[in-house]
Order: sequence, then C-alpha cells, then structure tokens
Amino acid sequence: MQLNRLIDFHKALADPTRLRILILLSHSPLHGQAIAGKLGLKPPTITHHMTKLREAGLVTERRERNTIYFHLKRQELEQKSLSLHSLLKEEDANMKHTNVNQNYNDSILRNFLTPEGRLRSIPAQRKKRIAILQHVATAFTHGQKYPEKEINQMIQRFHDDFATLRRELIMHQFMYRDKGVYELNPVEMWPTPEETGS
Repeated sequence: MQLNRLIDFHKALADPTRLRILILLSHSPLHGQAIAGKLGLKPPTITHHMTKLREAGLVTERRERNTIYFHLKRQELEQKSLSLHSLLKEEDANMKHTNVNQNYNDSILRNFLTPEGRLRSIPAQRKKRIAILQHVATAFTHGQKYPEKEINQMIQRFHDDFATLRRELIMHQFMYRDKGVYELNPVEMWPTPEETGS
C-alpha cells in the first residue's frame, strides 16, 4: 500500500466519533439518521465524518428506495490494518540487510586497508573491489570537478597504481570523465557489493 494511503487511513481512524461509527457499522448497515440518533449527533456532523471514512475507503453507500445505507468495507479495513504491520516488517528487514552489507564492507576494509588507510592490494574478487572503490569514491566531493592530475594525486593516497583505480572508478559508474575532467556520479548510480555477485 502506498504510504499516503496508509496515512489517510490512520488519520480517518484518529477520531473517536469515526471509530464509533465503524463499530456501529460492524454490526449492520445504517443510514445517516440512524447513526446520528445512536451517537446523539446532528446529521451534518455525521455527513462530515462519513465523507472522511469514504475517502479512506472504509465505507460504501447503497441506496434502498429513498434511503442511503452505509456499509462497512470490512475486508478493506482488515487489509489496511495489516498494512502498517507489513510496512514495519519490511523496513525492519531493510535495516537488517543494510547492517549486514555495512558489516561486510567494514570487514573488507579491515582486510585490505593498512592502519594508515592505504590499500595493501587491489582485490581480485569483483565484490570486494566494488567495496574498495566505494570507499575510494567517498574521498571525493559530489558536484566538484577534478582535473586528471588532482584525481591521480588523491587516488595515490590509497594505492600507487592510481591508473587502475581511476579506470575502475569510471568503469563501475562511480565517476564519469568529460574532456579530462572527472566528477562523481550520483550515489544512486554506484554499484553495491551485494549487486555484483561474486
């Protein structure tokens, strides 16, 4: 369910009168006058609340002769009630996935970087190389343009083979080059180790 629809659903429920209306409709369909009578409210007030509940997809109307009856959309109510639980579970899974990925990246950096932050070697395994390239790319600033000489000097802080790392940064979309000037791509374009397989 879209987040906005979930928010609208909970806004609709965040009113004691609307909750009481839903409880009444859970027993049987009712027309506006009957709801107003049971709750001791005026019909215009009930009309206002029914509009909110209808917009949230929780009630529907059916005309019987000259009277409009409101029906609770029970299945919709149950589905939307479960949606928040599903959203929270999904977010929890995403957080765990992110933590696992971060732990993986941290272990690669510990293995391949000296205490001074230099690379012991450029990993042969693609997944590990991506993690290292991601680390190198974070040394640069988004939106800033770098001439090749400056790029080489910055990469050389990590490893003497700056030409290989520079080429890999371009190949894997961490950076792009235009007429000898380098710039970081948006983070959304960067590959992640988990996307690369082995």
